[in-house]
Amino acid sequence: MAAPSREAPVPAGPMEAAGGERGSAGGPEPSGPPELFVLCGWAVSAHMAVLESGVWGLPAPILQGILPLLNIYYLERAEQAAQKKGLSTQTIWIQLWDDVMRTRPPRSESVPCWRAKFLETFFCHVLRGTLDPACDWRLQDSRFSALQHSAPYVSQLTICNALQGVGELVAEAQREALEILARSLHTLKFRHLLFSDGAAQQALRRLLHRLIHHGAVQQVSMYSWPVPETALFILILTMSAGLWQPAPYDGPCSLCRADSPEQAPAPGESAFLLAPGRPRWDTAERSAAALMATRWETEAREAQEQAMLVQESRTLGETGPESPQTPASSPLPPQATPGRKSSCSHPWQGSSTEPDDLYDFVFLIASEKEEQEEPSGVWEPGGRDLPSLDSAQRFRSISSLELFTIPLSTESTLVLCHLLRSWVSLEKLTLSYNGLGSNIFYLLEGLQALSAQASCCLRSFHFTDLFSPLSVLELAHTTLRVLPRLHTLAIRIDHLSPEDSPRAPGSSSTETRHEDIPENCLKQLELGFPRRPQASKCLCQVLEASPALQQLALDSATFTSPQELGLVLQTLRECNPALQKLSFHDMNLADCQKEVLLLLQDPSLRELTLSFCRLLEKRRTHFLPKLVTAMKSNSTLKSFRVPGNRLGSSGLVALAEIFSSDSSSSLCQLDISSNCIKPDGLLEFAKQLEQSHPNRGTFGHLCLFQNWLDQDPSMAEEAIGRLRATFSVVSDTWDSSQAFADYVGMM
Repeated sequence: MAAPSREAPVPAGPMEAAGGERGSAGGPEPSGPPELFVLCGWAVSAHMAVLESGVWGLPAPILQGILPLLNIYYLERAEQAAQKKGLSTQTIWIQLWDDVMRTRPPRSESVPCWRAKFLETFFCHVLRGTLDPACDWRLQDSRFSALQHSAPYVSQLTICNALQGVGELVAEAQREALEILARSLHTLKFRHLLFSDGAAQQALRRLLHRLIHHGAVQQVSMYSWPVPETALFILILTMSAGLWQPAPYDGPCSLCRADSPEQAPAPGESAFLLAPGRPRWDTAERSAAALMATRWETEAREAQEQAMLVQESRTLGETGPESPQTPASSPLPPQATPGRKSSCSHPWQGSSTEPDDLYDFVFLIASEKEEQEEPSGVWEPGGRDLPSLDSAQRFRSISSLELFTIPLSTESTLVLCHLLRSWVSLEKLTLSYNGLGSNIFYLLEGLQALSAQASCCLRSFHFTDLFSPLSVLELAHTTLRVLPRLHTLAIRIDHLSPEDSPRAPGSSSTETRHEDIPENCLKQLELGFPRRPQASKCLCQVLEASPALQQLALDSATFTSPQELGLVLQTLRECNPALQKLSFHDMNLADCQKEVLLLLQDPSLRELTLSFCRLLEKRRTHFLPKLVTAMKSNSTLKSFRVPGNRLGSSGLVALAEIFSSDSSSSLCQLDISSNCIKPDGLLEFAKQLEQSHPNRGTFGHLCLFQNWLDQDPSMAEEAIGRLRATFSVVSDTWDSSQAFADYVGMM
């Protein structure tokens, strides 16, 4: 049989690779030379448009040999036929990933379906232009659209830099791909955004309208935007909240006409959106909301003025590489250029600034922000003549919003707070390193207005920042009073500097500390503290008001005395009977050993983590046997993590008693990382387990990260080999001598 003619000649390399891959698949060899079978396979692959239905009916051994010779489009279509014949395409997709993507993704060992993983990543790379399907014969086929064929597998999409790929996705040629994406996409991420032109922002408006308002997107996340463009940021926020303000350049939307009966605000929402004549806070809030409505009109007017200037310059003959962009060079008419700040021109709009001069660009924007903000740090609407949002239409909104490392100005904060007041579909809000400062009071007031609505769905709030005018416990108090229906609350503040961050009127530390907290629905609480003593009474009030608490994590909590920490542990036992997971990190438990033993008697506790808590710093020989006895008597604890507590080899050998034949323990996960364990101690631990339970089977997982096992690699290997009979061992190659040198160097 002659080799088939293909649009591009097939090099010998891929044919040999395909033949080798087929041979490694373990299928029975057909009669005749392998090269002839491969040539026949290529012939079938080249004519799949005609032979497709017949190929799926081939016997399993023959189909198994043909599958590696198909391009990704027919390989994806072959999945159902392959499964019916007991064949798996997983190894073929893994090989495709290695050949095309070059590097494995993080946690690749846990990827459940490499077909979905490859096609989702393939879609993103093709959309952004970082992968050309023409680079590999397996990625191209004139009968298929790369974006349309891979869109059903895209559940998460990341938009980067200058919104690359957005314009292509909303183009008429990709209408079907966008329709498919609107059904499959659930998470939309924005990362490292830069200032984009008007055409890109107009395309983004249409994309968000389709994917959020008429699609299935549930989560929007924004990452690493050091100098956010206010117009673009507010655009993403308002679209995520379900608000749609049609611009003059927006064409008719057939889906909007179909959904027109549901566009009006829900009962109770219009009061928060449009109610006039409220106090000073509401005036500022309404003015911030009105900024969203006027931005499009301002931008259209500026675009027309710019077009007039361009026309005048052309009339005067001012043409050249430094002249402004003419309408003919833009893909959109002059009135269709949204997304610019109303009072500033960007560096590349002038004739003396290069667009790549990032240094000057950043400092220009910084100076503009300083000029626009009030010295007092409180934004006022001033004399702006701003209309209301009467013409805004409301559609479906997302349920999860995440903002990571995006500085929020007062204007952006007010807009966010205004949207939050009626964002009843929001279930999870994450704000991380946004530099809110005193603007956090606006945020809390917006959340309080949201919580007042009966249909409020917010159940998870995560807040992290470098500085805050409120301490961690003050913020926890206020948040739980504002949002009593929260299920998850996570707060971390790295540094507390009240002298640098003015408080809002009437929000003093003393009032917050002594005000009672009503009983709430909290199930998970995570608090990360700066390095200064905390008031145990405030923390106890939070615990007492959270009787349904199931998970508690405290990080770097310090107290003025061991008695105060003991009071916190006592409150846990008395007021939180449903507690199942408890985690302490970087806390001094050396003087609270008695309370730790009492915690181990709690029958509801399932997981206990005491990492870097100096647990064995005092009375080691007295405490360790009591700890082992308490662990042996606890039949409900499943996970015990004690990394960084200087357990040592002798302490590890003592822990072997937990797994003895007379023990009631049901422990299935033990983490003893960073505990100065040497190979001889690990080997003795393994031998004791073999003697006490020779036929027990596996206990579970054993974590050994960052111990001194490199001091005798052969003994450590023997110990780990013995432990694998009873544990799923997780270890690493760690240079303890270098780590010690680094530690000494930092002293």
